[in-house]
Amino acid sequence: MPEDWKRGQKYTQLDEWKTVQGLKWKTLKPDGRNTWLTAGQRSEYETLIPVGDKKDKGGEELQSIFRLFSLGIISNRDSYVWNWSAQSVEHSMRVSVDRYLATLRAYKSGKHPRPKAIEYIDADDPGIKWTRQTIASLERLETLTFSKDFIRQGNYRPFAKRQVYFQDFWNEEQYQQYLIYPLATCENPSICWNASPGPGGPYCLASGIVPDLHFTGDTQAFPFFSYEADGTKRRENITDWALAEFRTHYPDKKITKWDIFHATYAVLHHPEYRTRYAANLKRELPRIPFPPDFHAFAAAGKRLMELHIDYEKQPEYALEQIEDPKAEVSFRVERMKLSKDKSELRYNDFLLLRGIPAAAYDYRLGNRSALEWVIDQYRVSTDPRSGIVNDPNRPDDPQYILRLIGQVIAVSLETQQIIAALPSLNFPQ
Repeated sequence: MPEDWKRGQKYTQLDEWKTVQGLKWKTLKPDGRNTWLTAGQRSEYETLIPVGDKKDKGGEELQSIFRLFSLGIISNRDSYVWNWSAQSVEHSMRVSVDRYLATLRAYKSGKHPRPKAIEYIDADDPGIKWTRQTIASLERLETLTFSKDFIRQGNYRPFAKRQVYFQDFWNEEQYQQYLIYPLATCENPSICWNASPGPGGPYCLASGIVPDLHFTGDTQAFPFFSYEADGTKRRENITDWALAEFRTHYPDKKITKWDIFHATYAVLHHPEYRTRYAANLKRELPRIPFPPDFHAFAAAGKRLMELHIDYEKQPEYALEQIEDPKAEVSFRVERMKLSKDKSELRYNDFLLLRGIPAAAYDYRLGNRSALEWVIDQYRVSTDPRSGIVNDPNRPDDPQYILRLIGQVIAVSLETQQIIAALPSLNFPQ
């Protein structure tokens, strides 16, 4: 049945069929990966250049663009370790550490043989979120301390940087992120790809700081650099194999790894690429073709990356600001709301923003535009379990959110302009 059919339509069809004996059957042939549902997949996809390869080559050079890549971090306790405020993260994590240590002391003092650790846990305690990892740590009698050094900025959602407690104990899974961003001071641009595209289709967004798993859907981060766990021995993460392949193909010995990095980012944005390989990208990591005008793609990708990582440094799109003279002057946000035609944004009781261009909504990250991500994320919320308040307003910069709205609109418009100007990938009809 068609994917967009509603339940009633499906029931009606079943009533019409009545029995499986009257159905016409189709024989499915799996592809090389034993995937049975291959509709829409392109067979030439396998001949393209892998962006990343999970296969262990046994010490041999990987035949992919990136050597190291990683999923974003999973905390399984977002309200505790992610917050707009570093002070809130510190407070919640200090409480969690105290609760854990108190439980550890009680568990240690228990009679031998000790029962399972879970019997000592208060699952309803709002001061701590117990997970598989913390319970296992309790059984191993692991101790820990709080440190401000673990608080840093991370990318929680598109255009929504928050403070995060980046410590393996309180992050259920860090994957390889500790080799990409081992220190808060590590400069490392990465291409964050949505590894599980939904109805909104595949997309990516660059990051310069540690990303959450859902920064871009199921985030796979492909960084330019990799490090040792202590932040030493920085090395370029683009393989020598990829450099040789690109230099040979064009041919051009002046091509650099930075050029490949930026050109890859541009190709992953190309509408022709995303449309043609939409079915393939649902099932595996990206593979890219050699773009016809390599240096044009490299230049476009470089500018896209500047826009997406340094969006807070971009000029603002000028919106009309309509102030309510009866309301108190305020730039504080509780929850913003768009008008039905999306040309106006109710910022708060005092301020209405008018003149949002329709083209701003064309830059989409999944099923939301960049601006809609900002509206969704920048609101005051309270976690029902812990009572932790998440407030995006900045006392030291009260107009930050107002400024951000104009910047994200400007970024959206220029992003679409750059994408529209990309040369065709010249795919066969």
